[in-house]
Amino acid sequence: MQSVVTVFSILITVGVYLLSRYLYFKYNNPLINVVLLSASVIIAILVICKLPYAAYVPAKDIMTFLLGPATVALAVPLYRNRHLLKQYGPAIVIGVGMGTIVSMLTVLFITQAGGLPREIIVSIIPKSSTIPFAVEVAQLAGGNPALAVAFVVATGTFGSVVGLTLLTWFKIHDPVARGLAMGTVSHGQGTAMALLEGEQPGSMAGVAMALAGVFTAVLAPILVTIFVG
Repeated sequence: MQSVVTVFSILITVGVYLLSRYLYFKYNNPLINVVLLSASVIIAILVICKLPYAAYVPAKDIMTFLLGPATVALAVPLYRNRHLLKQYGPAIVIGVGMGTIVSMLTVLFITQAGGLPREIIVSIIPKSSTIPFAVEVAQLAGGNPALAVAFVVATGTFGSVVGLTLLTWFKIHDPVARGLAMGTVSHGQGTAMALLEGEQPGSMAGVAMALAGVFTAVLAPILVTIFVG
């Protein structure tokens, strides 16, 4: 029985993703976000079919395992656009570094102004990095790993929904700049949305996601020590 549920879960996940992707390209509406729409529909189907999350976990584990090869596959568009790294190398490093610092400082000042507890402040600081980075940073600084994961997912979802639209509103059309912005602020989900625009923004988002994770891991503990104590 469980094997049938697992196959069913994988099929509906892939099917809903393909449908969401089709709708995104057809209507080009930021509200038709592939990640957000897919997750919402899958949750609705599970509720309607009265399938508990525990029954979905085996399928989730299989698909999550494939994230490794999928992440490595980002090297393909990056290799095809490696000339961009040679052309904009210093600007990419400086831009992603500054974006990461500004993101963390903004969170620090807002959360401190709001009087939030130290645990929450430390957990939310690495929100723009990927989950493995965020969890380790939060643990080392005395934060809550579960909260860190929640903030990372929320940041990625929000950024993937409004990020590209905001960049368009501000007349930022350069594919390199758009990709770097999405990868720096919205990590994996932002990179996925950038890939939908093309190889150049997708490859740059992948680079930014990796660099932002490194910068966060190095700088977050320092900022916590200075501003939070």
